[in-house]
Amino acid sequence: MIIEALLIGAFVGIVVGSLGAGGGILSVPILVYILGQDPHQATGLSLIIVGLTAAVSLATRARGADVAWREGSLFALAGLAGTWAGSTLGPLVSASALMLSFCALLGVVALFMVCSQLSPVSSLPEAPVGEGALSGVSTLVRVIALATATGFLTGFFGVGGGFAIVPALHLALRYPMKRASATSLLVMVITAAFGVVSRSLAGSFTITAEAGVMVALFSAASMAGGVVGARATTRVPNRVLGLVFAALLVGVALSTLVATLS
Repeated sequence: MIIEALLIGAFVGIVVGSLGAGGGILSVPILVYILGQDPHQATGLSLIIVGLTAAVSLATRARGADVAWREGSLFALAGLAGTWAGSTLGPLVSASALMLSFCALLGVVALFMVCSQLSPVSSLPEAPVGEGALSGVSTLVRVIALATATGFLTGFFGVGGGFAIVPALHLALRYPMKRASATSLLVMVITAAFGVVSRSLAGSFTITAEAGVMVALFSAASMAGGVVGARATTRVPNRVLGLVFAALLVGVALSTLVATLS
């Protein structure tokens, strides 16, 4: 289990650091089907892994100008209510229903991302770096709605939310993929931390000694991989990042569906 946790953790970290997402959608199925954790327990453990990995990756990406600190912080704070609601309702859903709904959601988001990269939408003018993307009442309302929905998914499925945050920032706020993925890391850090706290206060999240060791190893390897992924993403075009992001969602959805139904 130690070797598996280290190798898989490094892979998850690379994905998170490069795409600003993927930590939760990878770590939840891995924790359940490879490392033998209960689905509800796995969602809580995943928040710890994702939060730590996103924090390290964010520190690396912050050296450039890709992180929209103000917009990202407001997006995260606006979604905290949704995160609390999702964290409260998640444990009430059966394990099989939780995993099947997780697969369905990934499939929908993947289709949305592919269409955006292959259609004229992806060629719309991008929001200039440093411009106040949250100016205007209509835009602010849209961002709050998106943030609340994203927060709910973060808490409900125990994921960092990047799989929903990146498309929201890319399509709704017209951020290029690199800026969307970097800003997503900031949102993931805030929402993952809140998700862990809310689950702990609700009494639905505990860590056994064995699980604690496994998570520590997984997180350490994931954080190291996050630094590698964050540095590598500077060399990849925005459109390629978008398509890779969609492919990741499809792959995880299919593998999780097969594992759940088998």
